[in-house]
Amino acid sequence: AYERRFPTCPLIPMFVDSDTVNEFRSEDGAIHVIERRCKLDIDAPRLLKKIAGVDYVYFIQKNSLNSRERTLHIEAHNETFSNRVIINEHCCYSVHPENEDWTCFEQSASLDIKSFFGFESTVEKIAMKQYTSNIKKGKEIIEYYLRQLEEEGITFVPRWTPPAAAPSLETSLSCKKPAASLTAVVPDPALKEGLSSEPLSAPSGAPEPTAGTPDDKLDADYIKRYLGDLTPLQESCLIRLRQWLQETHKGKIPKDEHILRFLRARDFNIDKARETMCQSLTWRKQHQVDYILDTWHPPQVLQDYYAGGWHHHDKDGRPLYVLRLGQMDTKGLVRALGEEALLRYVLSINEEGLRRCEENTKVFGRPISSWTCLVDLEGLNMRHLWRPGVKALLRIIEVVEANYPETLGRLLILRAPRVFPVLWTLVSPFIDDNTRRKFLIYAGNDYQGPGGLLDYIDKEIIPDFLSGECMCEVPEGGLVPKALYRTAEELENEDLKLWTETIYQSASVFKGAPHEILIQIVDASSVITWDFDVCKGDIVFNIYHSKRSPQPPKKDSLGAHSITSPGGNNVQLIDRVWQLGRDYSMVESPLICKEGESVQGSHVTRWPGFYILQWKFHSTPACAATSLPRVDDVLASLQVSSHKCKVMYYTEVIGSEDFRGSMTSLESSHSGFSQLSAATTSSSQSHSSSMISR
Repeated sequence: AYERRFPTCPLIPMFVDSDTVNEFRSEDGAIHVIERRCKLDIDAPRLLKKIAGVDYVYFIQKNSLNSRERTLHIEAHNETFSNRVIINEHCCYSVHPENEDWTCFEQSASLDIKSFFGFESTVEKIAMKQYTSNIKKGKEIIEYYLRQLEEEGITFVPRWTPPAAAPSLETSLSCKKPAASLTAVVPDPALKEGLSSEPLSAPSGAPEPTAGTPDDKLDADYIKRYLGDLTPLQESCLIRLRQWLQETHKGKIPKDEHILRFLRARDFNIDKARETMCQSLTWRKQHQVDYILDTWHPPQVLQDYYAGGWHHHDKDGRPLYVLRLGQMDTKGLVRALGEEALLRYVLSINEEGLRRCEENTKVFGRPISSWTCLVDLEGLNMRHLWRPGVKALLRIIEVVEANYPETLGRLLILRAPRVFPVLWTLVSPFIDDNTRRKFLIYAGNDYQGPGGLLDYIDKEIIPDFLSGECMCEVPEGGLVPKALYRTAEELENEDLKLWTETIYQSASVFKGAPHEILIQIVDASSVITWDFDVCKGDIVFNIYHSKRSPQPPKKDSLGAHSITSPGGNNVQLIDRVWQLGRDYSMVESPLICKEGESVQGSHVTRWPGFYILQWKFHSTPACAATSLPRVDDVLASLQVSSHKCKVMYYTEVIGSEDFRGSMTSLESSHSGFSQLSAATTSSSQSHSSSMISR
């Protein structure tokens, strides 16, 4: 299909003509290189063409088809004005490494204008305009020729196979002069990492299953059944982000549906989705959100006066949540319970929503990843605009937006009173644009007319308080008795208790000020285990042993770095006068851990004494890059010190008699995400000295 655009292409008006200047084909037919001189009519001002003294510009284009590697490399550079302007372009078509039904396309170009008669800026704008136009039309053109081939009855091209008794590639190339130019034909495997997918044609080979997964995640039936309609590019983004999570969050990979929510919320920008998802996973882990449905029971005040609850499902199969906000005493609930209890209750509602989505996916046989919320504002008045109540609402919205993206499928706001625009003005700036587009607002009884409630909910399940036939078991709300109000001091203590129920501790790490913890071992062959997340920055993890105890822990004395518990702390144990090798020794090789990584490991102690676990600041070289570059590093550095890292950690010592060469003592509740993980695995390896996994 690509070759059909030569010698000229009617879909590219600027492409006037082309001539073949060089061609090479290997004897086994696997490699075909063709070089053309292309004539272009650039859309430039007539005055500029007159000054330059040319009507057309010429480019040299070389196409290198390697049927053995199944790649097509396209290289182009300008021949006209090459001493003044240097243009280089490289394109590559290749087969996706995990699914042979996908064709990947990668394109890059560079422009270097040395001088052009004083019109350098104009030439740059013209070049960028032409290049942008070509990119936009590229897919349209290739699909045009694909359809042309199909109309001619060509829907399949057989895979290249080596001819019988064919001479070796090296022999055939050694007698051909252009062989030196073929070094670019064989693709670098690294180029295939992270390519965006673009469907071109379906090869004959069957796709191989994804390595390391029990199910073929690329299977069309799986995608249709659990994920919904995805473009090849979106599927590729999902796979790439999941692979990155498998490398850095071993044993606790969220389900594809959950990863997909973060990708959709960020318009499939992998860098942004990766960052927000890592922050959310760390937040879930720190506050044990995965187990909130099993371990936290809402106070009786919430059960009696919080006017919200689940109620069947809408016409699309989404779980339906009904909230009678106008009947709810938000001021009384905040005064009786505090912000934290309300927030935790809303989190439990969202966790229940995720569970119901999974159930409805099974019941209806199609992917259901969001729910519908029906908010009745009958009774809403100025008391609902009580400032602490609005503050609590804004905080709840902020937390839910950050950690439950793309879970709200539709929001139906009914019987909106005159005071509603005031509340909407306060709240709407904190709601994501994608979420706001899902809002449908009805004033008075408009919801009963055309385009109203019946378009989204079956008549049989419309609640009775909305003139429906279905008895709704959502609490009616009402005023919270003032006898249940508590003082600010009581609420503050209760809030602290709610949010410090975690086995993990937080610590800050600064340049020149590591964070260290002390573990005393009495019996040799005990096992020190750890589980930590790098929340911000890059760190180096070390383990040291000393026969004598360090001085009592001292807080970081740097005024600019002082942080109070429980938000974070910095403790240093190793005295500055201590010498490595004399006063203490290193028992594990240093482990560099990148931002966003989750690390679990263990060390089998050889001697009794004092072991020091250390998290130390690590400076990343400017040229270093992860598999998914962090594009927001600069923005982050503007908000906080670039010499500050954060870790969240948990440690445990297992007695030698209890250790059986596994990590079973570190239960999944300590490190896993049971609700979001498809499978939680633990290492079964046993090392004589240590075991570290990511």
